Amino acid sequence: MHSRTVEFQLVLFIGLLVGLGVVMSGLLSTPALAESVPFNCIILPGEDLASIMMTNSLPSDASCIVTCKFSTTKYDNNPQITCAKPVPAGKEVQMCLLTSGGNKMVKVTEGHAECTR
Repeated sequence: MHSRTVEFQLVLFIGLLVGLGVVMSGLLSTPALAESVPFNCIILPGEDLASIMMTNSLPSDASCIVTCKFSTTKYDNNPQITCAKPVPAGKEVQMCLLTSGGNKMVKVTEGHAECTR
């Protein structure tokens, strides 16, 4: 009788380990999904400097990245910047500043931002 109890416990223990392994491998293999978040590429007064702002709208702290591209008064001069850093949940932060390289910035031509938990 004692032998069957030990065997049953061993089978139960092995089953538990296998089940835990399946759950853990599912958790570990789940890729992080980036979510689009609000951002603003702002040409500052004087038009030679831009401020890159973004808000982490996710419910938790996240690693965030934002890219902004601008046109300038010089033909085919389109400065672009990509900034990345951790951002607290629900906070708007200045991600970085971009100088135009001596030419006046005219407008934002493209941009995107996303955060990953």
